Amino acid sequence: MSKAKIAVIGAGLMGHGIAQVFARAGHDVTITDAVAVSLDTVKSRISTNLRDLGDDPTAVERVRPIADLAEAVTGSDFVVEAVSEDLSLKQKLFAEIERHVQPYTILASNTSVIPITAIMSGLTHRERAVGTHWWNPPYLVPLVEVIGTQWTSEHTVEWTMTLHRTAGKQPAHVKKDVPGFIGNRLQHALWREAVSLVERGICDAETVDTVIKAAFGRRLAVLGPLENADLVGTDLTLAIHKTVLADIESRPGPSPYLEKLVADGKLGFKTGEGFRRWTHEDQVALRAQVLAHLKRARESD
Repeated sequence: MSKAKIAVIGAGLMGHGIAQVFARAGHDVTITDAVAVSLDTVKSRISTNLRDLGDDPTAVERVRPIADLAEAVTGSDFVVEAVSEDLSLKQKLFAEIERHVQPYTILASNTSVIPITAIMSGLTHRERAVGTHWWNPPYLVPLVEVIGTQWTSEHTVEWTMTLHRTAGKQPAHVKKDVPGFIGNRLQHALWREAVSLVERGICDAETVDTVIKAAFGRRLAVLGPLENADLVGTDLTLAIHKTVLADIESRPGPSPYLEKLVADGKLGFKTGEGFRRWTHEDQVALRAQVLAHLKRARESD
């Protein structure tokens, strides 16, 4: 565990960050990508990140870009896939990967929402397959959700949890393989109600964001929702639920308001307008604000 051989499939936004974390922790990392420009620039992007964060710049020397998938994964202890959210692509990749690794090699998918069961069902050795859902950017957000399936062995989960913990991450064991796992289910439950508030004319989008950031959002980093429920009392929590839950958005499908935004080409930052209008300057400022906040949180950790 002190020095594992890690293979990362995908050198994009998530993949290069995952490779960076493992290399910084002292592991030897190979990384591959079907897109040549992503592979050609991966080390320079990692170097820039390391310098920006004040981390050891020599960590990048433990990252080895390899164009050939079979060569990249051969001899690995742990392979993590970080390609686009395409089920058939992931299934095809893991079928190919399994032909070139040892039976003991642990195979992980960095999917955000696709059930691991669906991705890994075609493997010969399904007991060594897990999900490891990292959050963006991987080198600043500490959480990694480790998702097991009905086939995943206890050893696979424990080894994967230890690997990530010793690399400086905070692994969370997801005991049942459900779409969205834990974090995205919680996040999008909040987003569903946020969209509904705007759709129903209760407030505008800017007000939704203001209320969250200036109220309970201030506490969330140190006070989780169930800690908060215990703090105020489960009796009060129950009383509140009896009053408010019946009026909270509960439809199973997407909001028609959101569907219309997409149909009208209002795709957020991509087009300059979504729930709100975004100039280029607004976008740059918000991205910088988020990055600065995450850096401060990392330093305090």
